[in-house]
Formats: sequence, C-alpha cells, structure tokens
Amino acid sequence: MDKFDCLQIFVKISQLGSFTAAANELNITQSAVSKKIAWLENKLGFALFHRNSRQIQLTTQGVQYLQYSERFIDEMTHFESSLKEELEQVKGQLKLSVPSSIATQLLLQPINDFMDLHPGLTVDTSVNDRQVDLIESNIDIAIRAAVLEDSGYKARFLFNNQAVYVASPRYLLGREAPILASDLQSHNCLTYSLMSPSNIWSLRKGGKVDAKVMVKEVFKSDSPELLLEMALLGRGITALPNWMVAEQLKTGSLIQVLTSYQSIALPMYAVFKNDDYQPYRVRAFIDYLIDYFQALDKSL
Repeated sequence: MDKFDCLQIFVKISQLGSFTAAANELNITQSAVSKKIAWLENKLGFALFHRNSRQIQLTTQGVQYLQYSERFIDEMTHFESSLKEELEQVKGQLKLSVPSSIATQLLLQPINDFMDLHPGLTVDTSVNDRQVDLIESNIDIAIRAAVLEDSGYKARFLFNNQAVYVASPRYLLGREAPILASDLQSHNCLTYSLMSPSNIWSLRKGGKVDAKVMVKEVFKSDSPELLLEMALLGRGITALPNWMVAEQLKTGSLIQVLTSYQSIALPMYAVFKNDDYQPYRVRAFIDYLIDYFQALDKSL
C-alpha cells in the first residue's frame, strides 16, 4: 500500500470523526478506508483509534501521530509545489559550465540581462574548457564546441565560432608572413591542446579542406587567453575566434595571415541533460541564448 495515501486518509478520518464520512469525501468505499487504516496500524505497531459501534476516538499515540502526519503532509505538499513551480517558472539556481574564452566576452552580457528579467534566479558559473559530466558535476547547461558522444545529453546550436590565423608584427619582423598552407612548416605555431591532434591544422578553401599541415608546436595550451597573450608577445602564429582578436586586429597589435583561406568554423552548443522534466529556468535560458546570438549575428 501507499503509506502517504494512508496518512492522508488517517488525517481525513481524524478531521471528520468518521470512517464513513471520510470514505464519502474521498469517493472510496468504507471497506477500503478500513483496510488502509488497518495496514497503517499494523506497520506502526500501535492503534490509532479507539472504536465502538457509535464513534471513534484517537488513541494517545494517535493524537501524537496526527500532529506529525499533518505537518508531514503540509511539508510534502509545499515541497512538491515548489518543485512544480521550478518546472513552470524561472527561479532557483542555474548551474553553468562555460569555456574561459567566452565567459566574459560573450556570455557575461546575456547572463546579466537574463538575471535582470528573472530576479528569483541565481547563477553558479564554472569556467572550464574541458568536457564535464553534467550529472556528476550537477551542471544544468554546458557551453561547448563539441560533437555529442553521450546519448544521455542533448544539445542546441548557439552560433558558429569563426577562427582566424593571427600573428603579431613583432613575430613577423624579419619573417615573411605565411601565404600558403605549406608556409606554416617554417613558422612557430601556438596550438590549442584540446584539439586532437593539436599539431595538425586543416585549412579550407571553397568550403572544403584544402590542406592539412603538421605545424611546429612551440607552445600549446588549453587556454585561448594564454594563446592570445603569447601571440601578442611575438611567440608565433595561432588560430583564435575572430571576436576574441577583433580589437587587436583593429589596433594592429595582431595581423591576420593566411587570408586566402576560409576561417575555421567551430559550432558552439548549449549541452544539457536528456530529461523530460527539465526545470523551466534551463529551457528558458537556452531559448534566451539562442535568440540573443541570432540577434547579435544579424547586427554584425
């Protein structure tokens, strides 16, 4: 039997003072009410009611158990209601895992705007470039440039991360800037260690891979920010998202090279758990990000 159901029947009998009245209000038979109370008393190991032919009365233990049962049912009902609200309203805590390179430059504004729209929301953001287990890490949404390998996850496309090849004037001083893919073999390269393999660069023309080059890795990192700083210091050529180096290209502290080749396009996704009962805050934030980046793309 369902113990919670039996508790509700016990409380109803206590309120109405009659098995028959409780059965009528709950639209079940008196026999069913009697069986559920008998089952509950057997489980508890003590009687809840004194019974005679004309009336019922709570036992001493029954009075104490009624106080507990009423409080427990109220708390359970309130808790279930709160959980249901989380499925229907944007409230509670939203846990994110985002790459370091886009945390401040691309995601800070939409996160801030979304929080302005929903004051009942709190956001916990972990900055991490590596793949994370959403369930083990208790993450609601991970922003990643990756093909899904785990069928337990879902993903929605956000935007294309367009990358360009850049180097500083300091590095190019006394060197010929690379024009062809094969020119890279005589240059120092700064590579992203989370790409596999990190030392093979694929350059595209006409929408297809035109050349694959094994580059000379002089520095590699899983942090795009470090690659940017090393490029600015003149250490070598690197490939970074165009939005990340837009200001440096504008000021001339970096120069785009290999311009005859198309930019690398890395699609960015919002990855989330495959759960039919996702809190509304998760669904709402993903929808907001999609709309935000679509509008941003149109304005560029």
